[in-house]
Amino acid sequence: MNLLFLLLIPIWVLSSPALSVPLDVKPDPPASDPVIPTEKDPFFKNSSDLGAHSPARLEVAEVNLVHHQDLNKKILVALVVSSSLLGVILLLLSCFWIFRLRKKANAKSHKKSDAAYGVSFGTILDKFPSMRIGGKKVSIAAIEYPLLVTATNNFDEANILGEGGLGRVYKAHFNDHFHAAVKKIYAGGLEAEREFENEVESLSKIQHQNIVSLLGYCIHGEARFLVYEMMENGSLELHLHGPNKSRLTWHLRMKIALDVARGLEYLHERCNPPVIHRDLKSSNILLDSNFHAKLSDFGLAVTGGNSNKANIKLSGTLGYVAPEYLLDGKLTDKSDVYAFGVVLLELLIGRRPVERVAEAQCQSIVTWAMPQLTDRLKLPNIVDPAIVNTMDLKHLYQVAAIAVLCVQPEPSYRPLITDVLHSFIPLVPVDLGGSLRLTDSAVSTCA
Repeated sequence: MNLLFLLLIPIWVLSSPALSVPLDVKPDPPASDPVIPTEKDPFFKNSSDLGAHSPARLEVAEVNLVHHQDLNKKILVALVVSSSLLGVILLLLSCFWIFRLRKKANAKSHKKSDAAYGVSFGTILDKFPSMRIGGKKVSIAAIEYPLLVTATNNFDEANILGEGGLGRVYKAHFNDHFHAAVKKIYAGGLEAEREFENEVESLSKIQHQNIVSLLGYCIHGEARFLVYEMMENGSLELHLHGPNKSRLTWHLRMKIALDVARGLEYLHERCNPPVIHRDLKSSNILLDSNFHAKLSDFGLAVTGGNSNKANIKLSGTLGYVAPEYLLDGKLTDKSDVYAFGVVLLELLIGRRPVERVAEAQCQSIVTWAMPQLTDRLKLPNIVDPAIVNTMDLKHLYQVAAIAVLCVQPEPSYRPLITDVLHSFIPLVPVDLGGSLRLTDSAVSTCA
């Protein structure tokens, strides 16, 4: 309002009669007795008087008229300029007011959506301090040990979701609306401590729809605990090789491959510095209630992108480790691409990456499948029987070609994960995150 008042002052000043430029108006002559003209006293005695006085008076009148017109123009211009400025200011104020209203509305909607996804757990996490690793503060909250004991029913075996090399994963019920997965890392050892710190440091900086979220951590004596978001459908390994092997359709498998490629593309191309997962495998690919795939277990992750890591200790899982890393210790982002190719073969064939063929002999899925992947006659015969009736042969050949490129022994022959990602988008239906539009008959076949 003060701004509007200051703008109105010059308009009032210009339009005020007291402060405007005085007009050239002569006062009326003093009153006197009227004189009736006669022939002896005419208005103009002769024609020379008319010529002497008329032009001067006309010139004065014209000057006064021009002066009045200039003054009116100045007042009009001042009014137009002031009105324009006033209009612009009112428009800006209106835009600012609308922006504030929308910002408040968006904030309310975000709060509602967070509550719908169970972020009420955040009120629990806010009670605990953040962690410091290597002198750097990370934004993962510390959780008290008694809270984990209560949520997992004292780590009851009935709540075990899975088991890895360094520990078990338990289902935790924090309240009726929020569940999470608690990973208990076996106590002792520098390796366990290093992987614990690496996991916390890596996931505290990474947020992506295809990477599992780390919610908190706990240190209790020598034991270490990590709290993740709940992934209701477990790991991809359980669905492909577990005791209750599920019948994942062709399009669901392609969706999972696309999700994994998106997660790797984020690590390789979007993170700064780039991140190499180094332990990509089907057991580290988790599925939520809608079969959205997310990468997990970043204990072995390495930052630094494409540079050789010859001084890094050899780690990983047999069958997924790239040849150059296994033989020469050279680690690049193409090592993750090789592991992705092995996962892709698991999705296509339904076999484990390494299988025992004799008492003291094992065979890799890459060695066994490579000659048949490039033969269009043999390829349909090695596909997982669970997807034979739901796949498109043309798409099968395309996926097999991608897998062959990803598992090439020479790293330079393997594609970038970005190229793999763009190759999968046309193979996945629109409703599953790709660009493929299915006909009604194809939809019924997939169902």
